[in-house]
Amino acid sequence: MRSVHDHLQACLAAVGQLPPLAVQLPDAVGCILAEDVRAPSDLPVTDLAALDGYAVRSGDVAAADRGPVRLRVMDELRAGDTDLVHLVDGAAVRLASGAPLPVGADAVVPLEATDQGLAVVTVLRAVVARENVRPRAVDVRSGDVVLAAGERVGARQEALLAAVGRARVSVHPKPRVVIVSVGDELLEPGRPAEAGQVYDANGHALATGVQDAGAVAFRVSAVPDRRPELRELLEDQLVRADLLITTGGLSANDTVRDVVGPMGAVRFDNVAIEPGRRFGVGHVGEEPTTPVFCLPGDPLAVQVAHEAFVRPALRAMAGYTDLFRPSVPADATVGWDSPAGARQFVPVRILGSPAGGYRCEPVGEVGAGTLSSLAHANALAVVPEDVTRVAPGDRVTCLILDA
Repeated sequence: MRSVHDHLQACLAAVGQLPPLAVQLPDAVGCILAEDVRAPSDLPVTDLAALDGYAVRSGDVAAADRGPVRLRVMDELRAGDTDLVHLVDGAAVRLASGAPLPVGADAVVPLEATDQGLAVVTVLRAVVARENVRPRAVDVRSGDVVLAAGERVGARQEALLAAVGRARVSVHPKPRVVIVSVGDELLEPGRPAEAGQVYDANGHALATGVQDAGAVAFRVSAVPDRRPELRELLEDQLVRADLLITTGGLSANDTVRDVVGPMGAVRFDNVAIEPGRRFGVGHVGEEPTTPVFCLPGDPLAVQVAHEAFVRPALRAMAGYTDLFRPSVPADATVGWDSPAGARQFVPVRILGSPAGGYRCEPVGEVGAGTLSSLAHANALAVVPEDVTRVAPGDRVTCLILDA
């Protein structure tokens, strides 16, 4: 019997981190940077008006608090103008927000503090030097590392990359994951089910979980529990897979083992986890080989396996350093039994707060293995292998699913 820890380490060793890839800026969203991004120039590259108004020498309007000051308007500038304008004494330049500050100006008078004149402007209050000015390099200095390798690219990071002019960036790409459900009994939702048929919950759950982990899912329609068809399908899918996941076909007939085993080097073990039992991990196909995870067919066991093994592996492939869900200690509100020698994962609801402490209560009957219990849970209580009974009030580590 293989421990949960050992099987997780085998999964992480099977995948490894995907090599860096230079991608267009839109394709970097959701990826982890594989390079330090440096600014090629200052941002902004010159002093800019922080609002609509008039560029002035602050000394020319120092008396405006005691009475109106009139200045000649010598020019007008808008955001993006590149003409070099020199401000002379006793004059002003009308500016739009974001326009470059003229040479010689050191402040901007807001429009509302003037009569908004076009040829001559009357200034109604004084401004001090640098007031309403966005200084050169206030955001980024040339040569600064604006984003470090290891950071995830989201909307805010995408804005900064675009602002410093990067059209391409080196990232760890999102893993491409092919998901294959195996079983004669499996039916696609939306079609009427006959006796003995069940809907393919696992394929849909895994595809969603894979996407939630930051990878790209390719879900294949359920394949019958027949060896030739399964092998042909798996071989066809290898070309687009960074990781291949099968679910089902690990019962006494061992369809998946008989098919996947000859395709490469795959180890199958009973793992000391509840729910779940039989798992496979290894590589298939020609060099470079493709990692494969073989999961059981029980729907609750599959989702627990995703949290315990698949999700951490996907995040490692994508360059994340934080591989695991956040966890909190919580006191059990009721007691339950746990199998000896197995790490148990129980769907629970977390109640309480950081200040007052957390409590966890099982959803549904513990050990029943129902999908509805997990659907209404927000965490998984993790019971160690050497614990056979959780008593009310016992402290349990809980993985937060809705983080």
